Amino acid sequence: MNGGEALVDALIELGVDTGFTVPGESFLNVLEALRARRDVFRLVSTRHESGGAFAAEAYAKLTGRPAAVFVSRGPGATNAAIGIHTARQSSTPLLLVVGHVRRRSKGREAFQEIDHHRMFAPVAKSVLEPDNVSDIANSTARALNEATSGRPGPVVMVLPRDLTEADFDEAATVEAKRPAAAPDPGDSIEAAASVIAQAHYPIIIAGEMVSYEGAQSALVELADALAAPVVTAYRQMDAFPNLHPAYAGHLEINRAAFQREAFTRADVVLAAGSRLDGITTEDYSLPRPDQRLVHVYPDADVLARSAAEVAVNAAVAPTLATLRGMLDGFPQQRLEWRDALHAAYLDLSSGAGAHARGALNLAAVVGCVADTLGDSAVLLTDGGSFARWVHRYFRFSRPRSFAGPVSGAMGYAVPGAIGAALARPDAPVLTFVGDGGFMMTGQELTTAARERLKTIVIVCDNQAHGSILYSQWQHFDADRDYATRLESPDFVGIAHAYGVPGWRVERSDAFPAALDSALAADGPALLHLVTDQRDIVPGGPGDDVV
Repeated sequence: MNGGEALVDALIELGVDTGFTVPGESFLNVLEALRARRDVFRLVSTRHESGGAFAAEAYAKLTGRPAAVFVSRGPGATNAAIGIHTARQSSTPLLLVVGHVRRRSKGREAFQEIDHHRMFAPVAKSVLEPDNVSDIANSTARALNEATSGRPGPVVMVLPRDLTEADFDEAATVEAKRPAAAPDPGDSIEAAASVIAQAHYPIIIAGEMVSYEGAQSALVELADALAAPVVTAYRQMDAFPNLHPAYAGHLEINRAAFQREAFTRADVVLAAGSRLDGITTEDYSLPRPDQRLVHVYPDADVLARSAAEVAVNAAVAPTLATLRGMLDGFPQQRLEWRDALHAAYLDLSSGAGAHARGALNLAAVVGCVADTLGDSAVLLTDGGSFARWVHRYFRFSRPRSFAGPVSGAMGYAVPGAIGAALARPDAPVLTFVGDGGFMMTGQELTTAARERLKTIVIVCDNQAHGSILYSQWQHFDADRDYATRLESPDFVGIAHAYGVPGWRVERSDAFPAALDSALAADGPALLHLVTDQRDIVPGGPGDDVV
């Protein structure tokens, strides 16, 4: 057995059966081992390493299981770095395997050499490198344990080429196959229950760990017992059923007025599985000094940053279940408050009164998707303000039915749809991307076509870097935008060049027929939506928090 075979055998034994790559000479033996095991491990070759990393991130987000990404040293690793940063900010498990220079060449600025440990330290959960060929299997196990335990995240494993080429006689026994045990919360759960029990108007923020741990049912039961409103953290809309009477909407950039009023009234904030990122907290202005924060999260570093009154370092799902057993009952005025917030959310998310200045209203587009596919769809959005239309007007009812970059990375959506289609082959996958984001990674349409993956790419084209253009309008005079207006290519023509059918849509009333045509396609399809630059975001102007 050689080192490449040891790696692939360990991945398969540990339950990883999907990977993405841009092949490189530095891991030829790994590729050969993957070829030999292609009956049990699906490897997708992408057009760019960022595409592979984004696809793996979406796959893991929708399955709860990590995928592997195989790239070469230096340029390959740097290209993949944006996906690693995205996975870190989204708390998504992922394994990046970097084929490196031979050990004798390390530290000499060899061809394509980079110190991957120093490079990835700020964005990866950890960086590992086996010392010898016989340690590859256990290094793989340690990497996957690290990626999936506590706060999940991306782990990088550096493999010098000579280790993958070396032979050894004894097959390694893979150790530590299961994630590390969750920390003991001690007395903190009782302290949390005490604070929540004293609350007059508690509010719950549902975050990424609710989805990762499958804690939605436990959260619903706790919310019911408390009659507490629930809001979802940034790009976590599927963490709580949107039509449940406790749901008070998604904490988007430029949140709704009723949500601001809710947090003004709330005296206790329960952060359930959210790392309380800058968007969710409006640039860390929440909670206020006079609000009591109970923070449940399985990571001591995250808890230290929030400075909560009660920090519960524990798995979210069992903690919520325990709290449910300790808490019950609520005053009538709290129930009325909760119901009023849900009614405000229903009004906000209703596309019936949504106004657009152009001929194509994205609220109508999202409404058509919802009416056509119901809750069977898996949706993705790219970085960009156009995504707010999807976040506001699509009502999510099932967990793990959405993927999008918490980091705001552009270029996520098209390769992310590849990972989503592999994760959920039974579901229609629709991915929304702006013209700017498509031009970054849209070539992955060829990957989707080659793999015959059914996904619909919806390009929202306003011929601008819309988020920045909108910010320029807010901060300067309307005629002082600069470097943000673009000229878009023929996106349907690009799709056809890739062997993918496409349709151009210029009016809202033309979208239903185009969607039906795309759904009937045998493989990927593209819809080019021509939108107005005056319709960058839904609703009126407001200050953004970025």
